[in-house]
Amino acid sequence: MNSSRLGRLFSVAVLVSLLAACGPGTGSSNGKTLHVIATWGGSEQKSFMAMVAPWESRTGNKISYEGTRDINALLTTRVKAGNPPDLAGLPGPGQMAQFAKAGTIKSLDSAVDMNALNSQYGPNWVKLGTVDGHLVGIFIKAAIKGLVYYDPKTVTAAGVDFTTPPKTWDDMVTAYNTIRTKTGKTPWCIGVASGAASGWPGTDWVKDFFLRQAGPTKYEAWGASKEPWNAPEMKTAWQSFGAVVNNPNLAYGGKNYVLSTAFQTAFDPMFASPPGCYLHHQASFITDFFVHDFPNLKPGADFTFFGFPDINPQYSGAQVVAGDLFGMFKDSPEARDLMKYLTTADAQKVWVKRGGAISPNKLVTLDNYPDDQVKKAADLLLKANPPEFDAGDLQTAALQQAFFDGIVAYIQNPGQLDSILNGLEQKRASGQ
Repeated sequence: MNSSRLGRLFSVAVLVSLLAACGPGTGSSNGKTLHVIATWGGSEQKSFMAMVAPWESRTGNKISYEGTRDINALLTTRVKAGNPPDLAGLPGPGQMAQFAKAGTIKSLDSAVDMNALNSQYGPNWVKLGTVDGHLVGIFIKAAIKGLVYYDPKTVTAAGVDFTTPPKTWDDMVTAYNTIRTKTGKTPWCIGVASGAASGWPGTDWVKDFFLRQAGPTKYEAWGASKEPWNAPEMKTAWQSFGAVVNNPNLAYGGKNYVLSTAFQTAFDPMFASPPGCYLHHQASFITDFFVHDFPNLKPGADFTFFGFPDINPQYSGAQVVAGDLFGMFKDSPEARDLMKYLTTADAQKVWVKRGGAISPNKLVTLDNYPDDQVKKAADLLLKANPPEFDAGDLQTAALQQAFFDGIVAYIQNPGQLDSILNGLEQKRASGQ
């Protein structure tokens, strides 16, 4: 064999050896595909895929994503069939705990950097992802709930000045009645349709009323399934929501529109010309849907918000917060590496900069948010006193679904409220 051929063979051997040594971490075509299930679709799905793109590029692995609004049913079915995804967005801490106790979700204690996690996240975020002393869920984005969105131009034309936001719910009632009187139109845009999870936007109203009427102690007891669903305070919260949603003079389109309209588009009449409604109650993530439906909207000029007003002044400052949990159902080096990446500020900055998300990681500073409106929401979440996690998401899967269904039934027929609450209490008392 001549020396030039021997040299070429040696060069090829060296190249093969180097590629083998580099492995999937340098973009090798031998990377693994991880299957991920979560609730996001549309622009949210695009933001998640943008979030994981740097990880895919670094490792050579790929994400096969499946979106569903019925996340709990799909996960439960896949787990029982022995075909779980590698990773999944979790329906909430309550259902996460059920998966953990059944041994179907994997511990993350050795997968993530616990020192970094504890230093970069507030203690409640870590606690909510922990079951029986083991970390099993991580929050990759957060939201603040109970925000009231509006177009400052149209509400001003309707005779209301929100330069100083309503301090109390009585002030809020005065404001929306002024809009009703001056325009002859319904003040509120509400839609609760969301597939199998239809009703959940209404549960957020109930939580806001309950927290501000009954206070954080009872709210936390409710989240821990220690507060009766048919307690007087709970009934008052539902009735306060009903005073808005069940009044056809206040809710756009009446019950038919409310029940049949997806939460992703319920606000559309607010941006029509002329507007069909003026106010929309939703969490901070909704702005992503605003600009999806109306790309020319300018934050601040065309939409802004204030926090849900106080009811009992002794509970001033309390806020309902929420977040998207992620869990690992199949343990592998690639899945562990992705989970670790998702906890980092670098990963979460990607979604934050695209809009529609707040990061629970303290290293994601306000200058990373795309506009003043999102910065204001992030600041409100950071200053919440106390921040109370979504009590509905702390319930078991069966109880949470019954809560959703109860909202739909209540809008359909307000007269069955006692029956709805008694049914929810029976589920709680029986441990369902």
